[in-house]
Amino acid sequence: MPTTQPAVNLEVAKNLGLNAEEFEKIHKIMGREPNFTELSIFSVMWSEHCSYKNSITWLKTLPRDGSRLLVEAGEENAGLVDIGDGLGCAFKIESHNHPSAIEPYQGAATGVGGIHRDIFTMGARPIAALNSLRFGDIKEPHTRRLVKGVVSGIGDYGNCFGVPTVGGEVYFNSCYNQNILVNAMSVGIVKAGETVSASADGPGNPVFIVGSATGKDGIHGATFASADLTEDSADDLPAVQVGDPFQEKLLLEASLEVITTGAVVGMQDMGAAGITCSTSEMSAKSGTGMQIDLSKVPTRQSNMVPFEILLSESQERMLIVAKKGEEQKLLDVFDKWDLECEEIGVVTDTGRLEFFYEGKKVADVPAEPLVLGGGAPVYEREYTRPAYFDKIAAFDQESITTPDDTLATAKQLFASPNIVSKRWIYEQYDSMVRTNSMGTNAPSDAALVRVKGSTKALAVTTDCNSAYVYADPYKGTMIAVAEAARNIVCSGGLPVAITNCLNFGNPYNPEVYFQFVNAIKGMGEACRKFDTPVTGGNVSFYNQSVHKNGTEPVYPTPTIGMLGLLDHYDQAMTLYFKEAGQSIYLLGQSREDLGSSEYLRLIHGVEQSPVPHFDLEEEYALQQEVSKIIKAGLIDACHDVSEGGLFVTLMEAAMPKGIGFEVNTDASIRKDAFLFGESQSRVMVAVKPEQEEALLNHLKAQNIINTKLGQTVAGNVAIDGQDFGAVREWKSTYDHTLGELIEQ
Repeated sequence: MPTTQPAVNLEVAKNLGLNAEEFEKIHKIMGREPNFTELSIFSVMWSEHCSYKNSITWLKTLPRDGSRLLVEAGEENAGLVDIGDGLGCAFKIESHNHPSAIEPYQGAATGVGGIHRDIFTMGARPIAALNSLRFGDIKEPHTRRLVKGVVSGIGDYGNCFGVPTVGGEVYFNSCYNQNILVNAMSVGIVKAGETVSASADGPGNPVFIVGSATGKDGIHGATFASADLTEDSADDLPAVQVGDPFQEKLLLEASLEVITTGAVVGMQDMGAAGITCSTSEMSAKSGTGMQIDLSKVPTRQSNMVPFEILLSESQERMLIVAKKGEEQKLLDVFDKWDLECEEIGVVTDTGRLEFFYEGKKVADVPAEPLVLGGGAPVYEREYTRPAYFDKIAAFDQESITTPDDTLATAKQLFASPNIVSKRWIYEQYDSMVRTNSMGTNAPSDAALVRVKGSTKALAVTTDCNSAYVYADPYKGTMIAVAEAARNIVCSGGLPVAITNCLNFGNPYNPEVYFQFVNAIKGMGEACRKFDTPVTGGNVSFYNQSVHKNGTEPVYPTPTIGMLGLLDHYDQAMTLYFKEAGQSIYLLGQSREDLGSSEYLRLIHGVEQSPVPHFDLEEEYALQQEVSKIIKAGLIDACHDVSEGGLFVTLMEAAMPKGIGFEVNTDASIRKDAFLFGESQSRVMVAVKPEQEEALLNHLKAQNIINTKLGQTVAGNVAIDGQDFGAVREWKSTYDHTLGELIEQ
């Protein structure tokens, strides 16, 4: 095997994604010119994807402390919170955007596999998966191809791996036509004392690579994720990894079993940058180093050179530091599960990573300068108010004419791909495997998952309306956090903590960076208010497309993955009407507000309008009272008002059991705003006749604004006395429209 390395110069460094300043800094750190393999190591570890060099300054301003946190935010592969009864919950969300845009099936599948590995690397068993997906115009054949590929990739991997997909969100907007977003979240449970850290303590301890053999797939994947998508990005297809869910299932069971042997010092998933990342991060965390013999790494191809082995992002692999003298325990476990388990090196006390191949040292670099918080570059980019804000500020709601035919308008809105059921998608996911899921036949605003062996349940959700964030990054991101909390509260849970996936355009674009900075500010303020610390997550910049008409960033999309807790699963609240004869109330203030609504975009073609009304204190107060009335057993259904406004909220409550409603609008507010506006801090509830007086007394005592809308009836819908038809007809539209659009 040849180990001769190409010459190194600035042009080579730039091709690897480094700039002149960074190239010079590498020289100073090394005290000499790096060879090609060493330069490749720095290039992936200093990529945006691995180093967060353009975001870490602002990420540090987020609230990262909380009484329930069991590990410091960002210190391990995932967040870990105490849920009581000697149990911890590990959870995290990450992006796999660029790979999915180029090769949707494998890109999405390996995104699912990677996020699950982050969970079980810590010793937690994944029990639930969620996702947040963004696609372009559904009328475009390219979009439909991407949808089919991504959904198949998520479904096939998750179903074979055996973890239920319990929730998520899907939006369509032309800004994602080329650069789709695929964010995957995993949630797992671990017993106290059975967690493992991503550390490399103890010089002299052996280092093992376990799982799949290493191939050429995924090489420079981290660099690929840290650059703009262009019309030539398909040429980078080797940067997309290939997943094997059956292999991952074996790796899961073997990893959890090997932890119980007591022979594991530390364990790290091989995600972005592969061996390079896992060796450097584990060493830097412990202040140690490693000597690694790349000749001992099992490979799938015979012609791999050292830098390819180091940078490969082949899936289903782990790096384990074992206790010296207890190597056989690892070998026995992984042999039982028929997985590769090779000793490839040793922990040292040098603080350096020394890589050898066939007896020759091919790279020698310090570990600390490679990693976040070490010597990796940190930048503070300039930012300026986006020019399009002027168009938003100029929006005149009075110029929007209220439609004469409310029924026709409602039908048109209800058929929007952003409103209708995502049934075509979620039916391809197994939501019942492991039998923890609670909401299959009894839907709630958040996904509810039982914690086996206890009375507890988790409430989990992913939320972000990127149109709101586009209109106002600060308030729009506060709304994303608030809606996640509202979904959990309306499901009977207590919001506990968040993970985030921050999807933005190019950070060197001052307007994009303005969006990012203000989104972080809004997120921080909302998380402090709801006492939901940020446990970690992912930053994904460069989500934009470069084409002949110029560069188009996607809408800023800071996806919030929130974890909530129910002390007893009997506390769960569902969103749907149970029977006729119940009163329907709206809690919160209705406003004459059409801003950034799906109605405004779809019916009137207005893409730029202000963010809908939102006040953080008002939102928090409402959620506190909703939580109290649920715990007091005063209501029979609870559903928040979000996309599509109050009309869609009512229809979503009616369809599960086919129970209709008769309601009246507020004559003091324009009808389209009352029914279709998306002003925040509103919740619809249904109450049994025998509980109505108690509910009203409580609301009056707590000074909660409320409006009686009407009552539930058998099977039909009427608004202001106008017959809107049978619930079953609306449900048919709701259930089948998206599938028809995708399959056309």
